[in-house]
Amino acid sequence: MQARESARNRSSLAHRVRYALRHPERVPAHVRRAVRDAWLRLRYRDHIAYYRAVMASDAARSAEAAVGHNPSRETWVRIGRMQFDYLVRHGLRPHHRMLEIGCGNLRAGRLFIDYLDTGHYYGIDISPHILLAAQDTLVREGLQSKLPYLTLADDLTFAFLPDGHFDVVHAHSVFSHSPRHVIEECFAHVGRVLAPGGFFDFTFDRTEGEEHQILHEDFYYRTVTLTELAAKHGLSARFMDDWEELPHRQSKMRLTVMSAPARSVGP
Repeated sequence: MQARESARNRSSLAHRVRYALRHPERVPAHVRRAVRDAWLRLRYRDHIAYYRAVMASDAARSAEAAVGHNPSRETWVRIGRMQFDYLVRHGLRPHHRMLEIGCGNLRAGRLFIDYLDTGHYYGIDISPHILLAAQDTLVREGLQSKLPYLTLADDLTFAFLPDGHFDVVHAHSVFSHSPRHVIEECFAHVGRVLAPGGFFDFTFDRTEGEEHQILHEDFYYRTVTLTELAAKHGLSARFMDDWEELPHRQSKMRLTVMSAPARSVGP
């Protein structure tokens, strides 16, 4: 668990100065991003609307770059395969019904769709631009016959989804871009849509030091914060230690619905 732990506050002035001195070639791109994000925050005060605008801006440049901020097609393919292989090793089966939060342009979703039974994949995202890119991925991969659902969402209440329907809920690189109130909204409602015995896997940017954010895009949380937040909403959290062995900067947790305490039977 320690390998990926970071106590550094990346938003601090000292860290930013050190980073700029080590990587001067990255400074212009960071400044452009900071200016763009400041302008978007002035226009969109709600985080979902703001980040939807960020995704629109990124997707206009490259759909692959918008998912993970990396323009490399090879990296896009590798990270999608890593997510898929890990989830299959840890319980995903073809008959399961799966909800992917932040499905993006189907970096991993294309593999889940191909693997799952027809109609068993449901992807949601806040960005209409990235969902159009997801349709392009479906066509390119020849997956139309698997009938996946791809739906635009404004929040994480899942109000339009049925109770107890999904065996697996998955969110990769979603909470790394989410303030606490968005994560809590998800935790408050995800248990309702999980089937008995189902689980919710998500990644997050981890720090065991001071929690912080950068440009209102990247958020760093302590493990205990998310564990306690999950428990508040009746969810048991498990830190996925073996994910730390993979070449990915984020950490992973799994949530399951806590068992109700047994009722005593009176005389």
